[in-house]
Amino acid sequence: MGSQEVLGQAARLASSGLLLQVLFRLITFVLNAFILRFLSKEIVGVVNVRLTLLYSTTIFLAREAFRRACLSGGTQRDWTQTLNLLWLTVPLGIFWSLCLGWVWLQLLEVPDPNVVPYYGTGVLLFGLSAVVELLGEPFWVLAQAHMFVKLKVLAESMSVILRSVLTALLVLWLPHWGLYIFSLAQLLYTAVLVLCYMLYLIKLLRSPESSKQLTLPISKVTQLLPSISRRKAFVNWNEARLTWSFFKQSFLKQILTEGERYVMTFLNVLNFGDQGIYDIVNNLGSLVARLIFQPVEESFYIFFAKVLEREKDASLQKQDDVAVAAAVLESLLKLALLTGLTVTVFGFAYSQLALDIYGGAMLSSGSGPVLMRCYCLYVLLLAVNGVTECFTFAAMSKEDVDRYNFTMLALSSSFLVLSYLLTSWCGSVGFIMANCFNMGIRITQSLSFIHHYFQESPHRPLAGLLLSPVLLGVFVLSAGITSVSEAFLCCERGWPARLAHIAVGTICLGVTLGTAFLTETKLIHFLRTQLGRSRLGDKMT
Repeated sequence: MGSQEVLGQAARLASSGLLLQVLFRLITFVLNAFILRFLSKEIVGVVNVRLTLLYSTTIFLAREAFRRACLSGGTQRDWTQTLNLLWLTVPLGIFWSLCLGWVWLQLLEVPDPNVVPYYGTGVLLFGLSAVVELLGEPFWVLAQAHMFVKLKVLAESMSVILRSVLTALLVLWLPHWGLYIFSLAQLLYTAVLVLCYMLYLIKLLRSPESSKQLTLPISKVTQLLPSISRRKAFVNWNEARLTWSFFKQSFLKQILTEGERYVMTFLNVLNFGDQGIYDIVNNLGSLVARLIFQPVEESFYIFFAKVLEREKDASLQKQDDVAVAAAVLESLLKLALLTGLTVTVFGFAYSQLALDIYGGAMLSSGSGPVLMRCYCLYVLLLAVNGVTECFTFAAMSKEDVDRYNFTMLALSSSFLVLSYLLTSWCGSVGFIMANCFNMGIRITQSLSFIHHYFQESPHRPLAGLLLSPVLLGVFVLSAGITSVSEAFLCCERGWPARLAHIAVGTICLGVTLGTAFLTETKLIHFLRTQLGRSRLGDKMT
């Protein structure tokens, strides 16, 4: 498979389901806004911080390293060994679920049962949901490696919507169930997600007339299950060693990704109510990252991993592949920078209005608007880091990954200390400040690797981080105009003034996007090319 074909598939994977995912996310966005009006801050804090942290930690430690290692292999791999390796995530998940569940029940502060009922049951069921989700890991990796474009979006969107609908119904009808509500909804989410992947691949393997069935490396449903052969090892030991390297890195990355939740959970720097407010703002602020940055990062990680060979510098690779990879990286960096700047500039002036519409006075008063404004700056760093690490992790050799782990270890320690100190000094805003510092260091590490990687080649993809002076001026002007508009029109002067404030922002956003269209012609050409290829691929699949 040529690099252009792989690029087309990656672009299709990132863009074809984007509108559908946005639609589904908007539905869940509305449902969550409804749910927030029936819950206390304390229940939101326990569910969104304490229990979600248990689930995400179990999932991350059990599968992240396996995913990265098993998606990096070439076309000549033995998929039987790869699937065997992936099935090891299930016993590993059971181990982590039991260990972490004991910590959550025995070592951490237990919330007041009169305010947050059924905490123990919530811990058990959230841990079980993590194990259920791991049952679908071999199916997920197989589908991702062969770029089944719509399956991932449909499965995740359907699961999220059903979870939100069930939560809304139970909150409305049986509010006294407490954490039972969210535990049952989480189990439904993981069960539907796994069933979607399993049923799709089983149906595909049983339909010989399907063109997609011919692209799979297996031909029978039983080959999806773990198998032992006397003629070869149970797993590919090169993949296993790479998995171990990624596991050490994943452990550190999890601390960096969920660091503020660990500090809140283990050090009790915020009460459950403040944790709830912070987490709502965090989820709302990261909406752009989940909708745009994450699909792009996951899809183009696969592209870079397939096009580039890990053990070789750019000068030793096929130059056509290197040229394509450099061009794609430059365009992705430009896209991430423009998206992040847009969120930062316009989010600053519209944070309070957005929070008031979404959650009412519980969010728009107090520290909510300040948190959201700080988070908008963090989104800019998230955007750039997502693209740079996407390339870095796909191109690093095993030795590079091991060296990077030492850096992550030092960064993890400093991040936790900084989070505690800043939060003690300035409250929940300190978490975002510490995250910005952490993200800045990670971006610097990735930029250094990319610069060194392309140093001996004629390609300079880091030029994607440079914007035209005209476009930068328009961003500055828009920031000033919208800030003045917020001061005079928002948010205590009624809906006519609010609508006028929204109109001002819409005009400024239109001018900004128009200027970007005229000045960033290289990026526009890339988007047109890949979106056109994506539409053509959708017609063919």
